[in-house]
Amino acid sequence: MENNQEFKLIDGTFSAEDADRVLTTLLNYKIDYHNREDFSNHIRFNKDIEHSKKRIQELTETKEQIKNLIKNSKSEDINFVIKSNISIELEK
Repeated sequence: MENNQEFKLIDGTFSAEDADRVLTTLLNYKIDYHNREDFSNHIRFNKDIEHSKKRIQELTETKEQIKNLIKNSKSEDINFVIKSNISIELEK
């Protein structure tokens, strides 16, 4: 089995509204995931949650930047070409 694989996650052209919906949904899911992991790990294992807190902040900032980009581009009636790949590396 190959140790490195790539998969297409998003590959398309979107209107501003659709780009906003797709990207916001994806980022909200990631933020919610880290919030749930934080809560679970902190309550169950008293684990340090700094990594997740930092990641939530990064994702929230990215979401705001994307929202601003889309908002500023709406008046120009343009489409958004969005491509996103997932790269998976297997290691022991």
